[in-house]
Amino acid sequence: MLISDDLSRSGRLARDLGSTRHCSIHDLYAEVEPAVVPDLIIGDVAQLTSDAIVRFKRLLKPVRAAGAPFLFLIHGNAARAEAQARLLSADDTLSATSAIELMRETIEQLQDQGGSAIATELAAAARLFFVQTFFSGRAVTPELASTGAELVMRAVQQCGIRDWISAVRRFDEATQQHCLIVAGLSAAFAIELGLHDFDSSRLTKAALVHDVGKTKIPLSILNKPGRLTEPEMTVMRMHAAIGYEMLVDSGFSQEVLQVVRSHHEMLDGSGYPDGLRAPEIPDLVRLVTICDIYGALIERRPYRPAMTGREAYSIVQSMTGRLDADLVNVPPGDNCLRSGRRLARRLRY
Repeated sequence: MLISDDLSRSGRLARDLGSTRHCSIHDLYAEVEPAVVPDLIIGDVAQLTSDAIVRFKRLLKPVRAAGAPFLFLIHGNAARAEAQARLLSADDTLSATSAIELMRETIEQLQDQGGSAIATELAAAARLFFVQTFFSGRAVTPELASTGAELVMRAVQQCGIRDWISAVRRFDEATQQHCLIVAGLSAAFAIELGLHDFDSSRLTKAALVHDVGKTKIPLSILNKPGRLTEPEMTVMRMHAAIGYEMLVDSGFSQEVLQVVRSHHEMLDGSGYPDGLRAPEIPDLVRLVTICDIYGALIERRPYRPAMTGREAYSIVQSMTGRLDADLVNVPPGDNCLRSGRRLARRLRY
């Protein structure tokens, strides 16, 4: 929703943002409440008088109650406008004269930081469950993993993957964030492929425990605020084999154990810990590997910002010969469902 003091100017902006985004425009000086509950608010007000500030605050209170992010466009004096943006609790600011492509990118980033209240609640529950089970020193059992997977699947089904990722991104602990993002991506992948409940649950459960070996990696390495040295990377890469040893006698299926041990294997043999090649890497592992790489790319790191989904997917697509191209390039619609049915048959062998 664009909040405006010049409907003609904001109308041009709405058209420039393109047909992929539905923009409603609300007159700051209208005496009626907005007719929609927005998922993003853009303040396009050039004349921010004291009366305009009062109206702005009154208007923002109800429409921001659902957690919509707020982008404030700066017109005129930048220092004054920045102060006004802080007064209005804007999430971000951008010059009104910025190129439209930069504005699109900023909007996408803000929407990624948003997320519904339901997603936030379910993500908090998943995080608590994760800490109390996988990171508490307790033995990880198939039953615990299934409970966690069901929670993630329910969240993705109710809220969608975008809101799930947005909610989980707020967590500070990187390993918890990563495991829950990869599990959510896997659950969304299963929905897109039209997998049956059994296969969806198995895929999500495997994704949830894929990095369990990291609980045994020293925190000085796991939480290092920068790139790892070669010796540190050698220790970090031990997590796949360690995770396998942790779970091998705990009742997990061979398929899940393979994901834990082999999710860093590449089809060309360049992965670890066993240097497996394409015929030796099962489909369940291939699926989680794609979600693992994509998830890592869209997460913020101390040494780089989070990538956009488009940037991350481009990198995944570029990994020809290392990742399963049929899965990376799953076609939309009915063809996707046919791919899912074929994959479901393969997963059962």
